[in-house]
Amino acid sequence: MKRILIVDDSFYMRTMLKNMLTDAGYEIVGEAPNGQTALELARETKPDLITLDVILPDNTGLEVLKGIRAEQPEQKVIIVSAVGQEVIVNEAMENGAKSYIVKPFSEENVLEVVSKVLAEEPIQ
Repeated sequence: MKRILIVDDSFYMRTMLKNMLTDAGYEIVGEAPNGQTALELARETKPDLITLDVILPDNTGLEVLKGIRAEQPEQKVIIVSAVGQEVIVNEAMENGAKSYIVKPFSEENVLEVVSKVLAEEPIQ
């Protein structure tokens, strides 16, 4: 069973992602409402995948992404954010994000991207 860490400042969004991923057979190893907790949980749980929001109360998701990649260069991260500006998307991908999902999203889209990233398949 693949293990996933969810990082989002919105309790509603974390719950929605958790329910969707759990129903699809993934194990949620933690939920982080901010960047500091995200970095700690990434270290402790060593998940197979991290979903990461760009807007966090204590940090930007891009800074958290850089921190995670510095400690765990092979860590798979998918950005899930309402911020869909091309410059942010490009910066996230340049810093090692495997994919970028813009909110609002469909369950089908999230599960497809998660599955492909975990399988290391190319994403269109």
